Amino acid sequence: MKWTKFRIKTITDAEDIIISTLYDIGLEGAQIEDKIPLTALEKEQMFVDILPDGPEDDGIAYLSFFVEQREDGGLEVNGMPTDSETVEAQIRQELEELRDFMEIGEGSITVTETEDIDWINNWKQYFHQFYIDDLLVIPSWEAVKEEDRDKKILHIDPGTAFGTGMHETTQLCIRQIRKYLTSETELLDVGTGSGILAILALMYGAQHAVGTDLDPCAVEAVAQNMEANGIAAESFEMMIGNIITDKEVQDRAGYERYDIVVANILADVLVPLTPVIVRQMKKGGIYITSGIIDAKEQTVREAVEAAGLEILEVTYQGEWVSITARRNQ
Repeated sequence: MKWTKFRIKTITDAEDIIISTLYDIGLEGAQIEDKIPLTALEKEQMFVDILPDGPEDDGIAYLSFFVEQREDGGLEVNGMPTDSETVEAQIRQELEELRDFMEIGEGSITVTETEDIDWINNWKQYFHQFYIDDLLVIPSWEAVKEEDRDKKILHIDPGTAFGTGMHETTQLCIRQIRKYLTSETELLDVGTGSGILAILALMYGAQHAVGTDLDPCAVEAVAQNMEANGIAAESFEMMIGNIITDKEVQDRAGYERYDIVVANILADVLVPLTPVIVRQMKKGGIYITSGIIDAKEQTVREAVEAAGLEILEVTYQGEWVSITARRNQ
């Protein structure tokens, strides 16, 4: 089996936003190369106490994305046939758009071929159980320690396509969901991915959840994570489609139905989503957003207020922002 490798030269400060942006065009499972020293937590997760002295961090990073080649030598992204030139052009366009609001460094792209490798599973060696406040998140390949059995536990197997909960934007959303959730909550998770946010809402007592996503792979990921966490099938409805533009998805989701809508998506998606999603919310409903890089905070604030929502809170973690608002009318 062969893979086409797209390697981008950028800067460390742009790693997260580039990975998130290229995920939206179907590039997943980024390999990161940089010289940032490991944190104490990362050393602990990798079972390393002391590392040999390495080169000084120069701020440069390389991000590599791998796309499996078809038998005819072409590629497939988001279930659609394509070729390396088209994918490279899409990457270049996304990088140029990012330059409009942030520094991304050189932004050069190198395209090469590589033979069969187990990069799909190699990342598992770096993902170990961790806490989000008092919540233990644990992957399917690790056992729960005896001292943790009485804790609230999220069992998650994200695969290569969706998140694990380690990212700051997910954690920001989780904290806000827990703050506003009640036993009567009907929740809509836009861009649900692996289903982490909706599943956690149900674990903390929400009545029912609906998830939407553009990627058909989300259906299987959500089903597996529901089963791992003992979530009943009737508690979580999953639908594929673009709720911003697809009237059928909007109708299926329902109008003035949701106590909480959560959207952990990039700012450029939140702007067109917000005026549409207001119609799905009950009066008094809560809108929790994240995926917002700090440079885009004002843009999303303006979109939320223009949609007639009252901003209740703005919370921060690292360079990421979460905006929580309420529909009053």
